[in-house]
Order: sequence, then structure tokens, then C-alpha cells
Amino acid sequence: MSNQKVVAITGASNGMGKAALELFAQQGWIVYGGARHVDNIPTGTNTHALYLDVTDDQSIVAFGQTILDEQHRIDVLINNAGYGENGPVEDTPMTHIRRQFDTNFFAAVALTQFFLPTMRAQHAGRVVNISSVGGDIYSPLGAYYHASKAALQQWSDTLDLEVEPFGIRSVVVQPGGTQSSWGSVARANIQKNLKPDTAYQSLVTFMTGVLDDDAPGMGASAQDLAQLFYRAATDVKPKRRYFNNFRDHLTVITARALPGIFRWSIKRSIDRAK
Repeated sequence: MSNQKVVAITGASNGMGKAALELFAQQGWIVYGGARHVDNIPTGTNTHALYLDVTDDQSIVAFGQTILDEQHRIDVLINNAGYGENGPVEDTPMTHIRRQFDTNFFAAVALTQFFLPTMRAQHAGRVVNISSVGGDIYSPLGAYYHASKAALQQWSDTLDLEVEPFGIRSVVVQPGGTQSSWGSVARANIQKNLKPDTAYQSLVTFMTGVLDDDAPGMGASAQDLAQLFYRAATDVKPKRRYFNNFRDHLTVITARALPGIFRWSIKRSIDRAK
């Protein structure tokens, strides 16, 4: 039996998930990437592309079972699939809110529950949960995204306490701004989630500018974040939280330690944009 380590990565068809898949493969891991757009997942000697709809329980089981049937082990699970269902709290339909939590939170729960028995039997394993600085901060029109990431983080910390005695660790990666399509998706969802007579147009105008994170050179690259994923997966003494840079970490510290100042800074930015 091969002694190569096995990693499963969700949301592997683009951005940081795809970059992580390529990096782990370069490092000699056996990599399984899951996504709905399976044709966009790179394949090669060490890489396998599997269809995965993280909002579908049967798809999750099929994804996990294929990996265990072929490799008989799982060393690292990277719960990376996610997006921003942005929009006003009042306007956003409940179906969209549930989809946000299904993708950003409940998918991680289901996949982790599937793989934990195998990790316990191995007495080894790592669950890497890709959150965001948005799990600790908040901004207008992002309530459901922020709530889903906050849930993921609290769940991960609790999981870590429960599984550490079995040689398993659960950690959180919190990217800040990224060079990705995340902002354009979030902006598009704001428009989809607006009622025709919305009372929040001024906030829409403000956040449309804030979410313009697709400009070249803005935020961390997919390759930068892939390196961060790899550290989170392989550190001998893992940390609870992984940040790409000090600025991202400082943002979280400020929001947690100085909530009044953080809220003031947001309100000031909104007022200046008027």
C-alpha cells in the first residue's frame, strides 16, 4: 500500500481551492478535488477530479466513499467550498439564506462527519476549515455570509476539543481580501436579493465599491492562499487560526478587542461615501 498522504479538497475547480490542489500534488500527495464543474479540476498522476455538490447529501457520501474505496485512508479534509450570498437582511429570501448555510457551514459538517470514523481508526487526521476574516468582522449586506463563517469557526473550535484525544485536529484559515471572483459573485447576489422597493439602495451603492476586489494586485493571490492551506494541513503543532498576513490578523483583533472602534470605522466609511 502506498504511504502517500491523501487530501480531499472541496471547491477545487477555481481560485484558491484549485491552487491548493495543484500545490499538494506537487508535494507528492494524492489529491481528490471536488466541485460541480468537474471539468475545471486539474487531473494528473496524483490528482483526481470528482463531482461534488456540497448541498446534496448523496453527492457528499459518493465523494467521500470513492476516496475511501480507492485509498482506504484520509489524512486531510479541506472544507473550502463557499461563496457570499450578500444582500439586505430584510430583502434576502429564506431559500437563499438556507443555501448560504448549506454551502458554507453544513457541507463542512457533513463531510467531516463522514470522514471522522476513518480518521479515528487511523488515530490521525486534520480538518482544515476555510473561513474568512468575515467570520469575526461584519459589514452591511453581508449578514448571512458573516453568520455562516462565524458558525464554521465556533464549530471548528468545538470539534478540535472533541477529536484531539484521537490524534485529529481541526483548524481554521481566515483569508482577507483575495484576487478572485468572490467579490463579483457577492455583488451579483446583492442585486438578485434586492426587493424592487428596497429601502437599502444607499448601502448597495456603498458596498458595490467595497466589494470591488477583482482588480489586479488587490488582495492575496490563489497561490499565496494555497501555501497557507498547506501550512494549516501540515504544521506539526497546528494553530487554531491561520492568517495570510498581519493586516488580516489585526483586523480580526480590532473587531474582537475593540468592537466600538470597529463599528465606528464602518459607520464612518459609510458616511464618507454618501
